[in-house]
Amino acid sequence: MKQRKRVTRRAKASRKVARLEASAGAGRHPRYLPEDLAGMYKPLKKPVTLRLDADVLAWFQREGRGYQTRINRALRKVVADERKKTRR
Repeated sequence: MKQRKRVTRRAKASRKVARLEASAGAGRHPRYLPEDLAGMYKPLKKPVTLRLDADVLAWFQREGRGYQTRINRALRKVVADERKKTRR
């Protein structure tokens, strides 16, 4: 009888994250999405608790509504820049 390989929760989760990253890329739409629908793509959002320095939060909030989106864009830019560095 053939022995089945056990897959841990952590391994499953890391595969799922890898698939999500591969499909979302750095601000790109998933490969399976036609170009004409690319503008309608919204990446998966996860609610998190994040502790930021008060001055950093105030800087993002000074423009008013949408500060969470601006924080997300800034973080996405950092991720994209780091990915470019690692590809070299």
